[in-house]
Amino acid sequence: MELRHRALEVLCFSDPEQKAAAALDLYAQKALYSIADTAPALSVPESELPGRPARPELKHHTEVGRRSPATPEGRAILIHAIAHIEFNAINLALDAVWRFDGMPQQYYYDWLQVAAEEAKHFRLLREHLQQQHGKDYGDYPAHQGQWTMCEKTAGDITARMALVPRTMEARGLDATPQIQNKLRNTHAPDALAAVEILDIILREEVGHVAIGNHWYRWLCEKNGLDPVPLYQELATRYEAPRMRPPFNESARLAAGFTVTEMDWLKQN
Repeated sequence: MELRHRALEVLCFSDPEQKAAAALDLYAQKALYSIADTAPALSVPESELPGRPARPELKHHTEVGRRSPATPEGRAILIHAIAHIEFNAINLALDAVWRFDGMPQQYYYDWLQVAAEEAKHFRLLREHLQQQHGKDYGDYPAHQGQWTMCEKTAGDITARMALVPRTMEARGLDATPQIQNKLRNTHAPDALAAVEILDIILREEVGHVAIGNHWYRWLCEKNGLDPVPLYQELATRYEAPRMRPPFNESARLAAGFTVTEMDWLKQN
């Protein structure tokens, strides 16, 4: 059994529960798999990646409904949006495993760990939707912004490490405490239950961003590149979203951002 081939197979699964369960199983069984030097051949067109269910309907982010937590419906929409982010994050991690050659074994294990933890997050949020709101994943429209950056960086692992975990996912470190505060302010039991789930997610997302930071810097050192100006160059080249305050500075520092990087973020 070969690990990167299996990661690609799981990436192609369209059923959310099947994908989540398979990602968790692959990480648990990783020691039983060999790791190939070269990426497995695609059996589907690149445009068909990742496998996704027929629902939710995907729209441009400006067309997706507002997510105010002031009402039960608003909280359901909010949790659905976060569940969609976590589902996409499974795909992002699996793509990092199958696609990129020439990395140490630990790189592939690290991204499998991320895929498994994102699968856990997705399940927690989906169960919350079902039990607290009588809704399910797919009941509301969603957008696909995260995967767009994945496509842009498909040919450049350094850009991928810079602009997916360190940019797209790091935005969650900043946004989650604000979302939690809004949920707490409603005093609704379902909202307080959601806050507890977000505590788990935030704690583990710090680790995911740290993995991105580690491998970004590893690649920079290997290639004799300065990570700070290179990040600025890559963000411009690939049209990454601009990072806007407020920043969760303690979480970002815990995830491996340097003081210099934080100063740059604040000034830009």
